[in-house]
Amino acid sequence: MTIIKKAILAHPRLQKLLRRRGLLSSVILALFIFTLLFTAAFARAKNEAQFPPPVDPQKVKDQDVMTWEDYRPLPGRDWADPSLMPEKGFRLAVVAVDFPNQPFVITRPKSSDLFGNPQVEPIPREKVAQFYADFFTKPMEINHGQNIHRYWMEQSRGKFGITQVDAFGPYRMPKPHWAYGLNEYGQNDQTPDGSIADSRLELDCDALWMADVGQDIRQNYDAILRIYAGYDETGVWMEFGEMKFKSKEDIPPEWGNPNPDMPRWVKTRYVEWTSWLAGSQQWGLSSMRQGENSGTIAHELGHFAFRLPDLNNNPYVKPYRRAAAGPWDLMDRGSFNGPGGPHMRWVVPPIRGAAMPAGLMIRNRMECSFIPEGQILKLSRSGLAQSGLVVAEVTARAVDPLPGTFTGIIVRLDGSEPGDRTPADDPAVNPLSPGIPNYNFYSLEVVQRIGFDSFCPDSGVLIAKNKDNLRGNNGGPNAFNSYIWVIDAHPEDINMVDYIKPTGEKVMRTIADYRQLNDALFHAGLDSGSQFEHEDTPNRLRFYVVDVNKNKDGIISYTLAVRSLDGSGPQLRGVALEAPSKLRIKEALTPVIFTLKNTGKPAKVDPAVHPSDANIFLDRDVYRLSVSVEGMGWNANLLNTLAAVEFGQSTKITVYVLAEEGCSGQATLTLQAASESDPSQTAKASLSLSR
Repeated sequence: MTIIKKAILAHPRLQKLLRRRGLLSSVILALFIFTLLFTAAFARAKNEAQFPPPVDPQKVKDQDVMTWEDYRPLPGRDWADPSLMPEKGFRLAVVAVDFPNQPFVITRPKSSDLFGNPQVEPIPREKVAQFYADFFTKPMEINHGQNIHRYWMEQSRGKFGITQVDAFGPYRMPKPHWAYGLNEYGQNDQTPDGSIADSRLELDCDALWMADVGQDIRQNYDAILRIYAGYDETGVWMEFGEMKFKSKEDIPPEWGNPNPDMPRWVKTRYVEWTSWLAGSQQWGLSSMRQGENSGTIAHELGHFAFRLPDLNNNPYVKPYRRAAAGPWDLMDRGSFNGPGGPHMRWVVPPIRGAAMPAGLMIRNRMECSFIPEGQILKLSRSGLAQSGLVVAEVTARAVDPLPGTFTGIIVRLDGSEPGDRTPADDPAVNPLSPGIPNYNFYSLEVVQRIGFDSFCPDSGVLIAKNKDNLRGNNGGPNAFNSYIWVIDAHPEDINMVDYIKPTGEKVMRTIADYRQLNDALFHAGLDSGSQFEHEDTPNRLRFYVVDVNKNKDGIISYTLAVRSLDGSGPQLRGVALEAPSKLRIKEALTPVIFTLKNTGKPAKVDPAVHPSDANIFLDRDVYRLSVSVEGMGWNANLLNTLAAVEFGQSTKITVYVLAEEGCSGQATLTLQAASESDPSQTAKASLSLSR
């Protein structure tokens, strides 16, 4: 409105026109204002286009459009190398079973079953057990070199891997597949013969296996992976239910109950109905019962080998409850990461969605004892109030920390009770609520799209609240276990289509869909498309993403800072700015270099105030920068509004100046800086610009 007002005051004829009445004058006025605004917007866009790009742009890639081309191997060590022996070996038995009415999908001609599988030429039945044993544990062309052994070796840095794999079977189960698959979620009475489905596959499978080998050898293995012919219901209930058919009444006979007198649909876990054929399949369980399309076996091993609980919510039932960790952790829907995303988990063998699960977040890596002592900088909330601001570098979690950096930072919510001072709210009203405020510490880590994190949707800084106790729901309706709670840099609805119904209706991703967290990461600098800081006012903490760096191997690390809102420490804070002398601008875009100096003085802090001795990380202050320019047609831009500088040291700050065609002959450029630890400590420097 200010632009419009100035334009009106500058045009006497326009003022006369405004005093007149009539349609013509209104139309002319509207056209004038539109032209004015369009010209201003075009000029802004033109100027912005000429400034350098952001230092750390957010580049969210949706799971649906990912392909195997998105995979980036880790530099250096190959964790699938069979010569690498893990510190703790894991013995796995793979037992394959099929059913009188359902052969192995992988034995059928390519793309021949109703689901469109298998994706490869058929495997003989007698070789199925060994095929899946190799597929899940060895690098193969068909699995693109990715397997669960490689996953756990990469996450544990060689501490844990699968050292023995024995294949057994195939065995023919005594009952049809639906006798085992209709035993849950209210499906029991939908059998073709009118019986009640209550069989459990594990019992009959193991009886056949033991009879074949002549003794009970289950104790010889750390886990038993029972691969059954057909599908995990978790990967087909949606795609071959409401995504495929207009309504449950439109399900054709071949997808329905073999008994024509029974409904062709069946209840399922999350929604009212799916096709009978999809719903009659078994739901994979952490007992290591998995269908041929299951890509979540690494997730199930998290349960089985490390007793890690599920993090996942119910994304489909109201009142909606936001996901906990979403695509960023194996124990949440990060287990679905892979080419094509969650709606491609029906593929046999599982080489699409769920083929490349996300890494483990700091909380789960700590639980598994995968992080060596000293690789995490451990701070306390009360300690920060005494010590002042802490600045440290953190390396991408897919690799070991680079020299002088950490795997992550944690901040304990210690001090007077309650530890987590987040005000309680009603999850039934607020779908973004983390529920019961009983979190114990914050974690900061870095995700880079390399290794098993290649199919994460972004690279950047991941901030989360965590609980010491891994079990216990978050209260309210549709409660679930959320011992990790990712802080979302973009809490607003991602507003993306989930799928399109056969009717043509677009179904949007619910606010509880895990992909709402695709854009959750924080980024350094201005205009990244994300945030560079997070303040938790009730818990009296502020976090900063100060800068980003990349080494010669392309590994990223971030400079991160955290401070208390209740104290800035004993250090003397100060700041000075020095501008260059008068500058004649010869190019349209010119970098202008200022010098920012930390004029404060360090102070020794009792190392006991933090769980880690943080003294060497108290040697910097963080400054907030802002720039302005006075002069018609002159513009100035900062790429980063934050800078961390050691006590007594200086750093160069680049301001980019853009002189438009027809600008005034002179302008004044001013840079300001203020200490985040003590905002009263400010500095300002100006210089004259000329053309």
